[in-house]
Amino acid sequence: MDLAVIWDKFAEHLQSFKAIEDYEMKKIAGIPFIYVKASCAKEEIEEIIKKSAAKSMRGKRLHSETVYVRPQANHFVYRHRFYVPQEKMFCCGNLCVDCIRLRG
Repeated sequence: MDLAVIWDKFAEHLQSFKAIEDYEMKKIAGIPFIYVKASCAKEEIEEIIKKSAAKSMRGKRLHSETVYVRPQANHFVYRHRFYVPQEKMFCCGNLCVDCIRLRG
């Protein structure tokens, strides 16, 4: 799964909201940060980010995590990432207690 496609969809969905004036994604030390300039409150921005992430992940086995970092000039800075859940997705044949075959 190519996360670049997910990030592109996320940017599209995020910029489709009228309250979002500007959006920029920067990777610093391998960690993705998003800089959002908006004409609404911080709580509304976080809700928009959550909705945009959900739309871009639809149909995929992904999760997202968004952490507010700081305000900078006219932007709000968030650490945002998409990640694959850490769970077994196939049976390895070692009779593990958390085997996928034992799920209900």
